[in-house]
Amino acid sequence: MSKIELIHIDKYYGTNHVLHDVNLTIEDGDFMTLLGPSGCGKTTTLRVVSGLERPQGGVMLINGKKAIDCDEAFYLEPSKRGLNLVFQSYALWPHMTVFDNVAFGLKIKKMPSEEIKKTVRNALERMRIAEFEKRYPNELSGGQQQRVAIARAIASSPELLLLDEPLSNLDAKLRTDMRAELKRLHKELGTTIIYVTHDQVEALTMSTKIALFENGKLSQVDKPMDLYLNPNNLRNADFIGNPRINFINGKACVKGDVMNVKCSLGDFNYPKEDWTDEEIPSGEFDCVLGVRPEQIKIAEEEADNTITAIVYAGQPAGSETLVTVRVGGDELLLKQIGIAEYDIDQEVLLKIKPDRFNVYNKETTRLIKYSRNKKKAKSL
Repeated sequence: MSKIELIHIDKYYGTNHVLHDVNLTIEDGDFMTLLGPSGCGKTTTLRVVSGLERPQGGVMLINGKKAIDCDEAFYLEPSKRGLNLVFQSYALWPHMTVFDNVAFGLKIKKMPSEEIKKTVRNALERMRIAEFEKRYPNELSGGQQQRVAIARAIASSPELLLLDEPLSNLDAKLRTDMRAELKRLHKELGTTIIYVTHDQVEALTMSTKIALFENGKLSQVDKPMDLYLNPNNLRNADFIGNPRINFINGKACVKGDVMNVKCSLGDFNYPKEDWTDEEIPSGEFDCVLGVRPEQIKIAEEEADNTITAIVYAGQPAGSETLVTVRVGGDELLLKQIGIAEYDIDQEVLLKIKPDRFNVYNKETTRLIKYSRNKKKAKSL
């Protein structure tokens, strides 16, 4: 059991306020990813949880018991927090074999030798590197070294596993393989994992929840697909998604229980059940539609909800094709599955699904209309 609660955490480096009133609950068994660009506070948050950094304000609870209370100057020692930390650099002992690296912490705890052998081999088998137990780190690939570091971390059966950008040094193929391994490992062990990354693909594919940081503040906490489909402001929408989201300027006006939105893609009406709890201005106001590249398809023939567009450029990429088109004065990026060829200045028909679009208040940048095909996202 390992539930983590961060309550009003503030952290300074000198006069630099790096964490601003962070409130975050990580439930037992969560795979919580702390996501955001460099310098946003995600690694500092991980270090606060681990005990490597002491905040200047706030409280942290582990399973309801205090691990940090800044008002009382109480900071539980890292060794008593029931966690293991895997660094970006792996931190393997170069003069020790794989077996000895994984066994090191168990020997410190004075575990019986037979139990150490059993525990280490079980950890190596889980990470599929049992055949490398007699090798040294310099005889292993980057991906294999990463598996050794994780095997060492899980060997002691920690209640909480902290991972600080552990895949950033690997090539694209190894990162994909290791994402699968980590997701499988979380399912098998049921350990609470806190994972730090700036890579949104890692966050979306592995996590049960994502905490998105912006300038030392929590911007949104949600399930991966809810965050992807319903980012709660324009900055989050722009950060999440690859290829990037399309933004289209429009005009909105509320008439009774219907929000009317006009833009280059058409004239749409959205019922009140799809609105967020954000305050909506009276009269006509400027809005921005957020449209994911996969939410617009190129149609073969005219039908309902089709509009004409002009191809600006096509980018075949094997399994998918990216197409940039122009509609009115707007330029849109589309993603089509499979191989397709489009000529520059070719006229095409776009099939749109306006109920899938997000609508933002341009002035406040906040989400005011949810994507209809997903449950409402939690806004902070």
